[in-house]
Amino acid sequence: MIRCKSSSIKVSKSNMVHHNLIEKRYDNITKSPNDKREYRGLLLSNKMRVLLISDPTTDKSAAALNVNIGYLSEPDDLPGLAHFCEHMLFLGTEKYPEKNDYNKYLSQNGGTYNASTYMDHTLYYFDVHAEKLKGALDRFAQFFIAPLFTEALTELELNAIHMECKKNLANDTWRLDQLDRSSADPSHPFSKFATGNKETLDIIPKQKGINVREKLLEFHNKFYSSNIMALSVFGKESLDELEQMVVELFSQVKNKDITVPTWPEHPFNSKQHFQNRWYVVPIKDIRNLYIIFPIPDLREHYKSAPAHYISHLLGHEGEGSLLSLLKAKGWCNSLGSGKRLGARGFSFFAVFVDLTEEGIQHVDDIVLLTFQYINMLNKHGPVEWIYNEYRDIANINFRFKEKGYPCDYVSGIAQVLYDYPMEEILIAEHLFPLWKPDLITWVMEYLKPENVRIHVVAKLYEDIADETEKWYGVKFKKEKIPQNIISKWINAGLNSDLQLPPKNEFIPEKFDIKPAESTISKFPIIIEDTPLIRLWFKQDDEFLIPRANLFIDFVSPLAYMDPLSCNLTYIFVLLFRDALNEYAYAADIVGLKWELTNSKYGMTLGIVGYADKQQVLLNKIIDKMINFKVDPKRFEIWKENYIRSLKNYKAEQPYQHAVYYLAVLLSEQIWMKDELLNATSHLTVERVQNFIPQFLNKIHMECLIHGNITMSEAIETAKSIESKLSNAVPHIVPLLSRQLILHREIKLEDGCQFLFEVKTKFHSNSCTQVYYQTGLQSTESNMLLELLAQILSEPCFTTLRTKEQLGYIVFSGVRRTNGAQGLRIIVQSDRHPKYVEQRINAFLNSMLQYIPSMTKEEFNAHKESLAIRRLEKPKQMTTLSAIFWSEIISQQYNFDRANIEVAYLKTITQEQILKFYKEIFQSDIQRKLSVHVLSTLKDVKLEDENVMESNEYISSDGTNNIEPKKIDDIISFKISQCLYPLLKPFSDIPRKGAHSSKL
Repeated sequence: MIRCKSSSIKVSKSNMVHHNLIEKRYDNITKSPNDKREYRGLLLSNKMRVLLISDPTTDKSAAALNVNIGYLSEPDDLPGLAHFCEHMLFLGTEKYPEKNDYNKYLSQNGGTYNASTYMDHTLYYFDVHAEKLKGALDRFAQFFIAPLFTEALTELELNAIHMECKKNLANDTWRLDQLDRSSADPSHPFSKFATGNKETLDIIPKQKGINVREKLLEFHNKFYSSNIMALSVFGKESLDELEQMVVELFSQVKNKDITVPTWPEHPFNSKQHFQNRWYVVPIKDIRNLYIIFPIPDLREHYKSAPAHYISHLLGHEGEGSLLSLLKAKGWCNSLGSGKRLGARGFSFFAVFVDLTEEGIQHVDDIVLLTFQYINMLNKHGPVEWIYNEYRDIANINFRFKEKGYPCDYVSGIAQVLYDYPMEEILIAEHLFPLWKPDLITWVMEYLKPENVRIHVVAKLYEDIADETEKWYGVKFKKEKIPQNIISKWINAGLNSDLQLPPKNEFIPEKFDIKPAESTISKFPIIIEDTPLIRLWFKQDDEFLIPRANLFIDFVSPLAYMDPLSCNLTYIFVLLFRDALNEYAYAADIVGLKWELTNSKYGMTLGIVGYADKQQVLLNKIIDKMINFKVDPKRFEIWKENYIRSLKNYKAEQPYQHAVYYLAVLLSEQIWMKDELLNATSHLTVERVQNFIPQFLNKIHMECLIHGNITMSEAIETAKSIESKLSNAVPHIVPLLSRQLILHREIKLEDGCQFLFEVKTKFHSNSCTQVYYQTGLQSTESNMLLELLAQILSEPCFTTLRTKEQLGYIVFSGVRRTNGAQGLRIIVQSDRHPKYVEQRINAFLNSMLQYIPSMTKEEFNAHKESLAIRRLEKPKQMTTLSAIFWSEIISQQYNFDRANIEVAYLKTITQEQILKFYKEIFQSDIQRKLSVHVLSTLKDVKLEDENVMESNEYISSDGTNNIEPKKIDDIISFKISQCLYPLLKPFSDIPRKGAHSSKL
């Protein structure tokens, strides 16, 4: 750890000017030794807390402001008012009255923004091109100085609130959270309905004679006070310059001398709230168990983090853990534990268990085992070596902490600026220097059967559910846990299978940065190329941290040959991860993470983290893969889990279905969910066991190693993998080049519009997706399309969401897959998809006038915004690795893509964009495909005054166009269309498999 000193010890002129506006400066903020940024804390004279972050190398600036007021502080008779207030601040201020001014400024300057309302705070944040911070910060500050809350926009934005609420009605997480709140003490604000909807913010208030706009103004005027606000600003400017900017703008925020609210009384504060069990019916077919204990707010104990210690052990996944025993019994798939989000004054500790079919029948036994584990911890008492090990891992991670993305970074800081001393703000949630066993013991006393609350979530409770929660319609049954069960848990005793974890052998010990053995290339290069494996290598010379990232693509034609093969690959991946978890969890704890995923072409292994013990983990993974034996009991569990996941897809959001079906329609090869589901009946232990050697027998491996590793070490790694596989699979057959050809994309027929309709019975919202296919990717077409998407983004959102209030989810952007691309617009709405598509058409028609009417400055601003976004530097090594890996697996190898494409972007003229626009939306070669996801939960009627007859469609030039061809059969549609060719590689790289075939 080092202390951060200001770059300007002397008092600058700007500091003298604003001296009376600053009560205190903090220049001794502790930061990571790996952190080159400069920090300064401020307490403004209006009592606002501020942290300034100066990074001259940044290409993005950001800011976040946290108001320590959330929905717990809103009036009891206006649920959702705090959330409504958050929405309204984006829609105009006295200084910038246009409702889309903030959005437009950020959109044109490479920025993004968002906000969230929590129980005890509301967070606002944005990022923007580093050169445009001051303009963004000025607009941002006005939210808290003089927002308009115009009557017209208040009415409009209420629809967005309502649509947001409707979006979450079928979300099991939101439903369970609201059920939890509804079971609290009704006099406690935790029991409120947080989101709000038309009923709570319009219908009921009108019946009571309440003016909601006046209440919004009253809420903002009362609670949006500078003395309970915390601001974090990240920029390329010096600390003095940032200080001047912030003081000028945010000193204008009024100090109303509000006391930060706290709720020392817990919402579950009496015996009637304990020893209860809720049987909850979910939307999806899930089986979850929540064991919940009310605990105090532990923020003041951040230096010793007692809940972290307990969570580390209860949630451990290694040998002797609660999870390992539950898995051995066949009762669970996964387990987690930890402190749950509370508010100032109260909190929760929870154990979460994802149950198997058998596990749902043993809920009481699982709770008993949980208390047996807790008893084991109590018997041993707090163990200092375990705490020290956990603390040492945290120290290592903080020492080599990589840069975060500015927006995420300032958001995290702003939320805790009021919780910890300014000097410790960067370390408070990362370092735990104090060993306080008495605090651990104190928290453990709350984790006892007398205080427990149990939620069991499963479809099988539909027949016994006899109550319905008011706002989300959750069906449930509540019961008092029988006293004999409580007594059994109180007297649970010990279980010899439950033990403290062993010492962690994966804690890294070597942190030296390895010297280069030769000149380090700017991009990955091939250093090993055999018929079986190709190795790309890039030694890190940018981040200079002791980490490395390794990716291996195991390509096999068997992986996606048919639905059964696809299922076999998927089940193997699930079983493999499950089997290795107990061993590899120790590596995961220290930040050495691994993942095996399936794809259309095989499986991909990724290992990222400290390089020191990476080879040990890799060897174990490869050995396990070669010698894998299927556990019949775990097979049945994961097969059932996989089948449920396929069925549960039907309950996903309508926009997710729209995205999925577009992929189904346009991909040359894709197995549908129903096809996969039907093929699960043929999944057996024997088939999976036989499939593994068959998969490994015909294979090609593409590998990337990037990071703190030398070329000779990388080559040795590749040779070791190849040797292990060759020895284990004696007749291994490397793939031919023709077996490594990628899938292609359907080319829509020129001059045609297609429509595919599908229904959903799980959501009251529908969804409309329109896709205009533009052709193959190239440097020129990529930039024309991305620039057009950049220009359309803000007006699309403002028109379809803010003005027309069609839905909460409105998205426009580029879609790319299999080398082809196009522009799409997605709107999730309670309106009929036909009507929504007409409004999308009308919007696109209006853009025909908008594009040529842009000023030169506006057009150049869009180009600059796109250039900023494309040239943004990766902040972490894994991000850069992912960019390299994407080029490798797509077989494009354009590692300098951003610079090459932005160079062309700079040459694009307004006339080119208009011509390109007309080619997409107006020409005879227009290629359009619409996907409509229609809710069948209730009748969805077209609005007669705004919609044309059902057989007429508004074209982009305002006239009736050809009626779209309706797709009734997906296969018939796909075989009637041509395929795009695959893209040629950007670089002259030998084909994979070329050693095996010269054809």
